[in-house]
Amino acid sequence: MLVALAANLVIAVAKGLGGVLAGSPALLSEAAHSVADSLNEVFLLAALRRSRRPADRRHPFGYGKERFFWSLLAAVGIFVMGGCFSFFQGVEALRTGADEELSGYVAGLIVLGVSFLAEGASLARALHQVRRQGGSAGLRDPALRTVVAEDGTAVLGVTLAAVGMALHMVTGQVVWEASASLAIGALLVYVAFRLGRDARDQLIGEAAAPETGARIRALLDAQPEIDSVEAVFTMQMGLDSVLVAARVDLMPGLDSERVEEVAVRIKRSIASTVSEADQVFLDVTDRPAGERAQSPAATGERGGA
Repeated sequence: MLVALAANLVIAVAKGLGGVLAGSPALLSEAAHSVADSLNEVFLLAALRRSRRPADRRHPFGYGKERFFWSLLAAVGIFVMGGCFSFFQGVEALRTGADEELSGYVAGLIVLGVSFLAEGASLARALHQVRRQGGSAGLRDPALRTVVAEDGTAVLGVTLAAVGMALHMVTGQVVWEASASLAIGALLVYVAFRLGRDARDQLIGEAAAPETGARIRALLDAQPEIDSVEAVFTMQMGLDSVLVAARVDLMPGLDSERVEEVAVRIKRSIASTVSEADQVFLDVTDRPAGERAQSPAATGERGGA
């Protein structure tokens, strides 16, 4: 992430100067894109630092969701500073035109070429980090996922801007460069929407991965003292933190001391089998057969299994 931040700061300055000197709407759109990316890297660095704070009385489940909150702010930054400004530049270019000299085109294309190399190097570094963290499993980290999305769209955005400038230079029609700005804006709005939607789902309480829930249910079903598993609920509390709440019906005939012993053993078994399950709660029930048939686990209602 530090590599991405350094690259974005250098690129933002180069694109901004090049865009002002060349009067290029596509290059100015890319400058706004890089400024938004730089601000977002600061957000994500704050997320990494703040999410590692230990639990306290005010936040007994820890600060893991800080990552999701700052990722949401990063998505808003991409939308406002990148997408909206790019749309503005495209519309302005169509409305007023853009008079660029040959030297302006050349300078702009050189800046975009250097930017492509820098953004490509940052993207390669981010993808390498994803592979180190287990491929698709690494993309569960909202900070890393945002960096990959930013770097991927940056490479594509630079390509669009270069194509638009080249076609403008060849044809003399500003519509090509304006179209490139609009395309960059649409790309950034789409990326911001996807990142924001993911952050929203995690903030309001997204369940753990289906395979994690399945492992927990299988473990509970295998316990000889459990007659039936009524429901298993999970919530992602952070990158490596999952809250588990299960409603189980124990076999008849267990006294209170035995129930407590069984509950403690089951909790420890879940925590040792599913490392991210650091908060486990068991609700022991003794429900009549008729009520049991209407339970979420039995009926298959969403959220019950």
